[in-house]
Amino acid sequence: MRLVLWSSGILVAGILSVLIVVALAMAVAFPNLPDISALSDYRPKLPLRIYSAEGTLIGEFGEERRRLTPIRDIPESMTNAVLAIEDSRFYEHGGVDYKGVLRAALANLGRLKSQGASTITMQVARNVYLSSEKTYTRKIYEILLTFKLEHLLSKDQILEIYMNQIFLGNRSYGFAAASEAYFGKPLKEITIAESAMLAGLPKAPSAYNPINNYKRARARQLHVIDRMQENGYITAIEAAAAKKETLHIKTSANTSKVHAEYVAETVRQLMHAQYGDETYTRGLNVYTTLQASDQEAAYKALRRGIMDFERRQIYRGPEKFVTLPTNPQELEDAIDDVLDEFPDNGDVLAAVVLDANPKMISAVRQNGELIEITGEGLRPAQSGLADKAPPNIKLRRGAVIRIAKTAKDTWEITQLPEVEGAFVAIDPRSGAIKALVGGFDFEKNKFNHVTQAWRQPGSSFKPFIYSAGLEQGLTPATIVNDEPLFFDAAVTGGQPWEPKNYDGKFEGPMTIRRGLAKSKNMISIRILQAVTPEKAQQWITRFGFEADKHPAYLTMALGAGSATPMQMATAYSVFANGGYRVSPWLITKVTDQKGKVLVESSAPVLDESSRVIDARNAFIMGSMLQEVTRSGTAASAQATLKRPDLYGKTGTTNDAMDAWFAGYQPTLAAITWIGYDTPRKLGSRETGGGLSLPIWIRFMETALKNVPVSEPVVPDGVVNSGGEWFYTEYANGAGVTSIGMENMPGSQLNGVIASPPEERRRILDLFRN
Repeated sequence: MRLVLWSSGILVAGILSVLIVVALAMAVAFPNLPDISALSDYRPKLPLRIYSAEGTLIGEFGEERRRLTPIRDIPESMTNAVLAIEDSRFYEHGGVDYKGVLRAALANLGRLKSQGASTITMQVARNVYLSSEKTYTRKIYEILLTFKLEHLLSKDQILEIYMNQIFLGNRSYGFAAASEAYFGKPLKEITIAESAMLAGLPKAPSAYNPINNYKRARARQLHVIDRMQENGYITAIEAAAAKKETLHIKTSANTSKVHAEYVAETVRQLMHAQYGDETYTRGLNVYTTLQASDQEAAYKALRRGIMDFERRQIYRGPEKFVTLPTNPQELEDAIDDVLDEFPDNGDVLAAVVLDANPKMISAVRQNGELIEITGEGLRPAQSGLADKAPPNIKLRRGAVIRIAKTAKDTWEITQLPEVEGAFVAIDPRSGAIKALVGGFDFEKNKFNHVTQAWRQPGSSFKPFIYSAGLEQGLTPATIVNDEPLFFDAAVTGGQPWEPKNYDGKFEGPMTIRRGLAKSKNMISIRILQAVTPEKAQQWITRFGFEADKHPAYLTMALGAGSATPMQMATAYSVFANGGYRVSPWLITKVTDQKGKVLVESSAPVLDESSRVIDARNAFIMGSMLQEVTRSGTAASAQATLKRPDLYGKTGTTNDAMDAWFAGYQPTLAAITWIGYDTPRKLGSRETGGGLSLPIWIRFMETALKNVPVSEPVVPDGVVNSGGEWFYTEYANGAGVTSIGMENMPGSQLNGVIASPPEERRRILDLFRN
């Protein structure tokens, strides 16, 4: 009895000592606990999100990909799956599940499958406030914080924080973000099977990542489904159906996101300039003017146009050569390793050659898919299949190549392009940007060619010279002589200049209308002479061009200055909207994470204060630009799109270094540019009509679908005489009837090039006078 009493006393003393130590520890620790009152108004780090006009997500910036979702909006299947696997007694215990602790201890002592005892509240305390170190001190703090959380917050509040805060891999925090990251769908659309897959992630986000470790993720998912059934959240029938459901995991190859990387980066820069580093954490939502369908059409059209050009280029050879082992497993690993270095670029895919001969290339993709390329698919790389091909381009086993699907659903060999491009479309009635693609691929080249590339606009600049001419009395019916010209250095401001037409032919007298349709250089030069370069330089500033970028020399008639594609879009909008200057704009609204509007913009109203040219000028220029798309260098536009309300101008610079098409339909102005970053010839046969116009047409096929044909309204002060449009005061021969033929004998005119230099200058002086 004495022994029992002593033992009991020692036990009680020991327990009291432990309780005293714990009490003292708590007394010391409690004042040092972090203030958790902020959790009653939970505000985690939320990324910057950027949306199209329809609300489609087009960009996201921030360290943590998270979509804050109230507990009431989280599907029951998702919360049930989490509770089943993480804390089935969550709504019963007070933060620490003593039954769970005992069960886990017995399981661990009995060397059964190791079990954890952390409740959801304990995980919130740990994830929000504590480090991940495993010490007794941290555990004490975790338990104290757990009690504090349970006292301050309701169960639903704690669960809401957990569902939004927990890291789930793939840069995703919270189940709403994970649903989009892994399944490409909003959380509200998730199924029981998908909920179970996501609920398995908190234990080990990397190990159970369904993208990288599907086998392990699948095993974990089945376990979660079993737990859901055991806890009565689902029936046996629902469990069986969930186990059979085929999951569609989102990967980079099957993502259907809108390609608007250049737009998203532009918005990011604008937001960072306004909000600083808070841009990436305060949950800003930015809504843009971008139309998702137009943006995707522009992206696909530009890439297709560039790849069509690439097919005509010399094959530059594989991107790398590797030695492939013969052992199957080692071969698979080697292919995976090398293709990690060469990721797919959109629809331009990477593959490794297993065998190659002049009739067939056998290659393998990173996913193990075997590809055979034969027939026409080999044509772009014929030089690499020749017996005498240089080693650097020779196609052989171990070569890393690019492949793409053709329109006939066959494979062809290709290569990543060196050439670049740009596309932008704006609403000329407001300046709202509807589509913008700054280059072939944002990851390959982040330089935004729409806003940053200053290039010679070439013949696409001619309409602004013609517009200046209309204000000086010229009319579409004015006859101008398409004959050779020569200018010495004093006239050009540089080297002597003997301009030619693109085709090298001179057709003699023709109307200004015909001269623009056929893009005759001599016609533009003679018009600029009549206007004078100085007056024309001032006139073009009305359209948004910078005077110092277009020196007042005759070369300005051929677009020898510099402009960006965005400037060209703004300038052509003036013709499209009847003479008003609009400023491109992109952001319609900025809200915080709760939807409170911080900034809001609306389309500007066009009134006479924004008018820069006479409505008559815009109308007559439109009629001439319409002729270009009907019978001129862009005739394929109306022929393909089967509508007359198309206006535009092709542009090819000297030596074909830049290829443009600038045009509009009254509701949409769009510009296409193709060229090399370091200017060089595109090719002797490459033109704006052949390179850029097809891109513009493909885009407009989508953008103008269901858009009714627009009938131009004839402004006051314009009359039609003999089938041609005139300012009223210049009708019936009152305007300038001809240029370049007054007081000039025909024999002199036709022999300018053949004349001696002194006589040539005398004739030109006579013309200028």
